[in-house]
Amino acid sequence: MTHTPWYKQFWPWFLITVPIVTVIMSVFLVYLASSTQDSLVIDDYYKEGKAINAALYREERARKQNISTELLISGNRVALKFHSGIPEDGTALTLRFFHVTLSDRDTEILLTRDAGGVYRGLTTQPLEGKWRVSLSPLDEKWKIQNTLLLPQSSPIVFNP
Repeated sequence: MTHTPWYKQFWPWFLITVPIVTVIMSVFLVYLASSTQDSLVIDDYYKEGKAINAALYREERARKQNISTELLISGNRVALKFHSGIPEDGTALTLRFFHVTLSDRDTEILLTRDAGGVYRGLTTQPLEGKWRVSLSPLDEKWKIQNTLLLPQSSPIVFNP
């Protein structure tokens, strides 16, 4: 019977390879965890809670003013038409799109009123997927928020 050396057999190499691959994968995962940032985690919960309370106050103010709007997004054009509660001074509005998972896709559009009373603006990026949308005047006296799934070809009822 011939005896082969250990380094020419399968099982010792298999048993050595498993821990080596495990160590390499562990080092890679530690590097990945330390070099990336989770944008969904909030550092200052107290400050964020105060901001939420202020936002709720602004939403309640929009309800009291009986603001009723219709939002139409067609390609990169955005149009907002008021049915009731239209701002009398005609100041510009800010329409913010917050992507539900990717904060780098968040965008803000300045809407200005045309002669027909319709607020219009342009976006630089495609608005596809699920978005948290916020509408407020520049002085942020009131605010409307909704969650939308885009694109939609029909007008979107956008009320508080």
